[in-house]
Amino acid sequence: MSSAISGSSITSGGTDLPYRPCVGIMLLDKRNYVFVAERIDTPGAWQMPQGGIDKGEEPLAAAWRELEEEIGTRHAELIAESQQWLTYDLPANLRGKVWKGKYRGQKQKWYVLRFTGQESDINLNTAHPEFAAWKWSPMADLPRMIVPFKQALYQTLLDEFGYLASL
Repeated sequence: MSSAISGSSITSGGTDLPYRPCVGIMLLDKRNYVFVAERIDTPGAWQMPQGGIDKGEEPLAAAWRELEEEIGTRHAELIAESQQWLTYDLPANLRGKVWKGKYRGQKQKWYVLRFTGQESDINLNTAHPEFAAWKWSPMADLPRMIVPFKQALYQTLLDEFGYLASL
């Protein structure tokens, strides 16, 4: 699998399936630590909030909706947006199972938001819970916390937004 992450396609297994349009949210606390949550379906796999863009929905609107749907809050302000759309491929064992087999992976627009609420505003017990636990983590720890097939994408996010860790 190619490790290049960009707005262009990554080749993995020669699939002709499209990428699922998606957003990701890097939510920072006042120390510039990143919100990460442990997936219910993959214990030990921590990730930042992310989710699909609905038909006709603008990416930033999807980010705000996903933040509320996944962690129960909109207490945040926009800091930055990724310069490019980033892609990743699902590993072969997940292709055909995830998203009803319609996509090869995701094409994501990432947003950095500053959390402006209280920790009590975060609620993982949402209508469709995805996470079992959450914590604030140093930005540099992100690539080793995520599932292996998303590590290069998380490193790309660090390359673009790592300067925020020192503000």
